[in-house]
Amino acid sequence: MASFLVVYGTGEGQTASVAARIGETLAERGHEVTTVDVEEAAADALVDGFDAALIGSSIHGGRHHAGIRALIERERTALATRPTALFQLSLSSAVDDERRRAEAAKYVDDLLEATGWDPDRIGLFGGALRYSKYGFLKRIVMKRIAAGATGDVDTSRDHEYTDWAEVEAFTADFAAFVEGRLKERRTGE
Repeated sequence: MASFLVVYGTGEGQTASVAARIGETLAERGHEVTTVDVEEAAADALVDGFDAALIGSSIHGGRHHAGIRALIERERTALATRPTALFQLSLSSAVDDERRRAEAAKYVDDLLEATGWDPDRIGLFGGALRYSKYGFLKRIVMKRIAAGATGDVDTSRDHEYTDWAEVEAFTADFAAFVEGRLKERRTGE
């Protein structure tokens, strides 16, 4: 059994839902899981004390959650000493369009270049349009973005694009990687 930290930054809650599913999937494998909203996390060391860490962020306006970026910069040394994974939610990952998928990958590249972090696994997932949570102006902006991305411009309801099987497969892959690393450490001692 390993101890996993799942820390996330979310705008309207979809990244929190993905973090919760990741936590459930890890717990089903018998691991100890702590899930933390970056906005509620203490400003001091968070990653120390865990065998592995998964960090997740939503993308808004082409940028990761500011708290996640600050966490990665602050915890860079601790992240480098254990297995880590990044998961990202965006509309760019929600569509089967090569140009938009490249855009989602660029968000990751920009974050990793800016922070110097090198996670072992990266998951790019479709997010959600939460029209019900947007103010008037943001609803108009998101409708315009959605028109070119998903086509979902019906603002009377929310639209979810997360492929939950993909989230679970990503989690299982990372868990197996961590389990292998911990087994190597134990037998190598």
